[in-house]
Formats: sequence, structure tokens, C-alpha cells
Amino acid sequence: MSDNQPELIVDVRGRYGYLTLNRPKGLNALTLGMVRDIHRQLDDWAGDSGIDAVVFMGAGDRAFCAGGDIRALYDSYQSGDNLHRVFFEEEYALDQAIHEYPKPVLALMNGIVMGGGMGIAQGTSLRIVSDRSKLAMPETGIGYFPDVGATYFLGRLPGRLGEYLAVTGKHLDAADAIHAGLADLYIPEETFATIDVTLDGTDATTVESLKSGLAHAAAEPRASRLAEMQPAIDEHFAKPDLHAVRDSLRQEQRPEYTDWARETLKAMDTLSPLGMGLSLELVRRGRELSLAEALQLELALDYQWFDKGDIVEGVRALIVDKDKSPKWRVASIDDLKPEDISVFFDEAR
Repeated sequence: MSDNQPELIVDVRGRYGYLTLNRPKGLNALTLGMVRDIHRQLDDWAGDSGIDAVVFMGAGDRAFCAGGDIRALYDSYQSGDNLHRVFFEEEYALDQAIHEYPKPVLALMNGIVMGGGMGIAQGTSLRIVSDRSKLAMPETGIGYFPDVGATYFLGRLPGRLGEYLAVTGKHLDAADAIHAGLADLYIPEETFATIDVTLDGTDATTVESLKSGLAHAAAEPRASRLAEMQPAIDEHFAKPDLHAVRDSLRQEQRPEYTDWARETLKAMDTLSPLGMGLSLELVRRGRELSLAEALQLELALDYQWFDKGDIVEGVRALIVDKDKSPKWRVASIDDLKPEDISVFFDEAR
């Protein structure tokens, strides 16, 4: 992308306002400027009688949005700046505004949708996935925890899917996303490419009219592997803490679940124990919180996490130095103590 191209493309087509995240080389990761521009444009369109609905999409074919520009936040912290605090404050305010927007909002979730991309998409009225879609909240891999309202929206998924996705950062395809309740419609790739043409002829005044107008383009995805694994997920990830979840997975003997359990344990071995433990607790608390309360809690945890959590080391090891050998504050799940988690929530009050 050349320097004179905007990070956010604003376009009006018929009665739709399109917001295209335009950092394709960076997988459309959000910057503070993008967050501010999106929020400002949404405010303008909220009172514009010529706009019936808003459509979010990502430039290029690789990603809708891979999250926030975490390297910029890392650099801010290391330099003693406060960008990492301001970014989260304004990003969460944007996420809440999308959830509460007075007009229908669509997310065309083509490609990677992670972190901050999920924060945008999960607040929209109609979440559309394609064959390229890959959804995840993979924050524990960099020593962080699912945020952008994930405390709220993961906490409301069926069974124990919220705990499973928060702890492991598992990637979901279109079928899995629809099964989990993180997407509403699947549109095949060949049709997805011309969805703007389909939208042009669709009544956008209500979510119901949008769904009806897009019904002929939608299809049933293949069977969801996540659905097949859910009985085991619900059993193991209902255990009281991370140690118990891990031990339960180790004891899985049923042939239909043993490979999945082994893969899950292998993945957990690479993730931040502190991040996983906090994420498990966060999703469970989120079931009893409103969206505003969940975002407030996440922000209070953010204020502590750069100093006392694993995100700085995770970004260093995986993104900056790329040695892929993070030295987590708590070395293993066996070393994780209840007070290692509770202290963050105590200070968040």
C-alpha cells in the first residue's frame, strides 16, 4: 500500500455506507487512526437519512481484520508512551458503539477475522462468512487474553465453547463459526465475490429484510467439526480451573475424542499459562456481565497486563525477535496458582 492510500476507505453505494479496512499488507490490522475514523464515520451516518445500513469489509482477499496493530502497542509501551492505553480505550468504545448502532450493520468476514476484527464483527447485526473465513480469538498465544468484548460474546456461546475458544485460540471455519453462534450466514466464495451487487437490490432498512434479501445467495456449510467435538468440549472445559481442564483432557479415552484431546493439549503447551488461566476465569465472569461491564473489566485488566502479564514477552518472542521461545511469567500450568489469577481481578475492582 502506498503512503497516499487511506487506511480506511469510505464509500456510499446506493443506500449502503461501506467501510473498507485498507491495510491489506498488514492483514487490515487496526491502528488508532482507523478506530477514530470508523467511529467518526459511524456517528455521521447514524443521522444520515440517505444511509439505511453500514457494511464492514477488508481490503484484499487474505483478511477482514487480523486484530489490532499489536507491534505498535508494544513499541509504545517500550518507549514509555501511552498509545497502548489510549488504543484500548478508544477501540472498546468503538466496539460498544457498533453493538448499539441504530441501523443494521453487516460484516463481510472474508479471510482472517481475529482479535480486534472479531470486536468489530461480533457487534454487527449480520455476520457473513465465506469459504475463506478463519475466525479466532488467539490472544493466549502472545501472552494476552481475549478482549474487545469477548468476555461478553464468548461467555454467551453454547455450552463451554467460550472457555474452549478463549483458552486455546482455536481457529474456526465458516461451518464452525455458524455452529458456535459467531456468524449468521454462509455465502460460498463464488457468490461472496459479488455480494455488493446482491446488496444493491436488497431492502436494508431492517436486519430481517437484509437476511431475506441475501437468503438466495446463502448456502448450508459442510458439517461442523466443532459440533462433533462439543460433547467433549462441554465436559472438559467445565472443570473448575486450568489444572483440572488439563488433567481431564489427559484422561480422555473415547476413540472419537482422543485425537482432539491430544491436539488440544499440545496446543496448550505452547500458550501462556497465565493468559489461559485468566481467560478461563474471564469468560465465566462474562456470563453475568453486560457488554459495558465486560468492556470495563477488560480495560481494567489491560491497564495491568503490560506491566504484570505476558503480552510484552509474547510479542517480543513471536513478533519482534521471532525466536518463538517466550519466557512466560508462570512457566507451566503446574506452576499456576489461584492467586496468580485473582490478583488481577482484585486490582480491577
